[in-house]
Amino acid sequence: MPHVTANGIDLAYETHGDDQAPPVLMIMGLGGQLTMWPDKLISDLVAGGYRVITFDNRDIGLSHHHKGEKTPPILRQILLRRLGIKLKTPYALADMARDTIGLMDALGLEYPHIVGISMGGMIAQHVAAMQPERVASLTAIMTTTGNPKLPRPSGNVMKAMIRRGPPPTTRDAIINQSVDTFGIIGTPGEDQNTNGMRDRITRSYDRSYNPTGVVRQMSAIVAAGDFRKHTRSIKAPTLVLHGSADPLVPIEGGQDIAKLVRGARFEVMEGMGHDVPPRFLPDVTKHMLDHFAATKVNPIPVDA
Repeated sequence: MPHVTANGIDLAYETHGDDQAPPVLMIMGLGGQLTMWPDKLISDLVAGGYRVITFDNRDIGLSHHHKGEKTPPILRQILLRRLGIKLKTPYALADMARDTIGLMDALGLEYPHIVGISMGGMIAQHVAAMQPERVASLTAIMTTTGNPKLPRPSGNVMKAMIRRGPPPTTRDAIINQSVDTFGIIGTPGEDQNTNGMRDRITRSYDRSYNPTGVVRQMSAIVAAGDFRKHTRSIKAPTLVLHGSADPLVPIEGGQDIAKLVRGARFEVMEGMGHDVPPRFLPDVTKHMLDHFAATKVNPIPVDA
């Protein structure tokens, strides 16, 4: 597994396809290792003529772990944030965006297409706002802007994401709990045991398991609050993909991005939840490839 130093920390990454092909940099969501991207999505993007780079965000997978850096309980953080109290966390979404930019620097990615899913979509918005001249296009999948006026997840969904009581301790119990969580937040009617999700979760667990890192990543999301000012400043051609049945990040989150980014294209994936099951992959991939192909070749001027 190759590693690079980016923004002062160690990041693990993988690259797929021809090194001379236009690059697509994929940013994964909360607690997700690079192994959580569907293999079919990566192979189809490569077949479409692109070089695909995936990586582990900080605090997850084989990238740098912030061992020993504790955070307050998540429920307390959410309450404090709603009261307008600024939170102190080990790192912020902006730091994770700088990690991504550091990876771009280390790999010589001058003008990649940026794809972010869920938390990764939040990070991607920060990247596009911070480095507009470096982003060929932005694809934001099932993500949001932090707008406090948007609908929130239901209590049932929040219980699945923030479980109380002692955590599972055995390999099978940990994997089962993760699969059960996707049964709640994922696409209605999907069998998460047979659609590839259990396989990706199992592969991720066997590769690395760092539950405290997930808590710290969640803290970064909570602490970010409302970042619409960053979203408004995005100049890259933007595609927003969102499932109509997403219970974790309601579709209004994607609509907010599309409203704030000038010229953004918004595509609704009817019936999709907070996952990308195999039956949705062909449409998701087509939307992405069409979006990449329509992007101008020349970088966006800094003062455009």
